[in-house]
Amino acid sequence: MHEWKRYFTRSANHMSMTGSAGRLVFAGLGLHDEDGITSKALKEAERADVIFAETYTSSLEEGAIERLEARLGRKLEMLDRAAVEDGRKILDAAKSRNVVFLVGGDPMTATTHIDLRLRAAEESIETVVIHGVSVMTAVPGLLGLQHYKFGRTASLPFPQEGYSPTSPCELVGENLSRGLHTLVLLDVDADGGRFMTANEGIHLLLDMDRRSGRGTLSESSLMCVVARAGSSDCLVRAGSAKALLEEDFGPPLHCLVVPGRLHFMEERALEVFAGWNRLGRRESHS
Repeated sequence: MHEWKRYFTRSANHMSMTGSAGRLVFAGLGLHDEDGITSKALKEAERADVIFAETYTSSLEEGAIERLEARLGRKLEMLDRAAVEDGRKILDAAKSRNVVFLVGGDPMTATTHIDLRLRAAEESIETVVIHGVSVMTAVPGLLGLQHYKFGRTASLPFPQEGYSPTSPCELVGENLSRGLHTLVLLDVDADGGRFMTANEGIHLLLDMDRRSGRGTLSESSLMCVVARAGSSDCLVRAGSAKALLEEDFGPPLHCLVVPGRLHFMEERALEVFAGWNRLGRRESHS
């Protein structure tokens, strides 16, 4: 058995003899603001020797980090994408100290964090995961869509010169062909202060469909928008792409869902919770 497999077995059984005096705790901040963190994660942060945090995978509202620092009575060391992907700063600190790494949403929904945990295991650093509320579960719940009917998640990046893929639209098409819903995560550039809006995301998906020639999506396609999940002013809407493009969904963060085949209860939920006019469904994905 590989060393990292033996390590995870010991960790799961709460055995602490890892050969390392340090410890690395991956803790989710939850959604939207500093109040989304669990009491368990907060307790870990209070007793940590070092606290790192990143907000490039999922950003919190402006001022949330500062308010969390005030609550903890200490500063968080914010890391950018390059520092997290490199991982050396986090791993070196965790070799001899109790380190907490705070991330938006749930810490294990990003591949980079899974890789970092594997690397910690390979270096015999004990790891602990404290889960947080994630859009992966919050968005289906807010819309009233059944979690098990979602296919692969699509990520929609900002277009760049020489880089404008159509793969997100193709993934949506694959899910639709199987009757599955698609959660579409919209790009976040926290360092640059750019957050893709639902309107931009819909425009991009329709443009990708036109360029790919697939004919999967059109202005009559049913789509859903969830804005500021986890906040007191969360906004949930469902309608045709054309109708949604005319709406202003307010401040970030936004995400999209392209529904597949709907159960009658899901149809009713979209009517009640997201203001959907059921008549529009007859034209969707036809």
